[in-house]
Amino acid sequence: MRVARSVGADRALHWYREAMRLWRRGPGTFAVLALAVLAGEIVLTLIPVVGTLIAQLVLPLVACGLLYASLAADRGDRPRLSHLVAVFGAPPQAMVAVIASGLVVFAGEAIVAYAFGGTNMLEPLGGSTALTPSTVLVIYVAGVAVSLPVTFVPFAVLFDGAATGDAFAESWQGFARNPVPMLVYGALSLALLVFGWATYGVGLVLALPWWAASSYAAWKDVFAVDAARSGGEVER
Repeated sequence: MRVARSVGADRALHWYREAMRLWRRGPGTFAVLALAVLAGEIVLTLIPVVGTLIAQLVLPLVACGLLYASLAADRGDRPRLSHLVAVFGAPPQAMVAVIASGLVVFAGEAIVAYAFGGTNMLEPLGGSTALTPSTVLVIYVAGVAVSLPVTFVPFAVLFDGAATGDAFAESWQGFARNPVPMLVYGALSLALLVFGWATYGVGLVLALPWWAASSYAAWKDVFAVDAARSGGEVER
């Protein structure tokens, strides 16, 4: 289990600068990976109840393709379309941990959506309840806030082979020792989400890769990771 170190608040900006560096290794491939995640979400959420539940099991795994692509770019390789399915070569317990971390975020968003907007997120596109811009913003804020303590779970289980409990403990430690930079990072990530929403989802083709690559950069920084020595496989 890695031990987190404390970093300055300004590191959040560095994480996004590093994300830009990684993204430039293969912007087209990153865009296709992001489109696959978005397309999967749209299709699955159109199916009543079960579609949304399946999405919470599948989409967190598919989104890991962006993390594998970030690792590849950091090692001097290029992102590949095959990274979309790289996670399915990981141990089952690692995939369970990734799904669990995603469910934590979904649960937070669902509770807030129902409390503030009367929206059931298990229904297709939130059911018949029209979401106001303010409600959408509140849901986004909740999702980002809840995601911060579990940000590093996927990296711990996929790239370090950590056990599920250790991964959640490690991720919490990383957040607890860096609340200010993580909150700044969350604010920047929220701005990206709002940008994606304001552009009717088009901006998410950029936002998702930048978010994934920046979270990878944050993991490296907070845990002093040497990418060349981490255990993640980049060629599938």
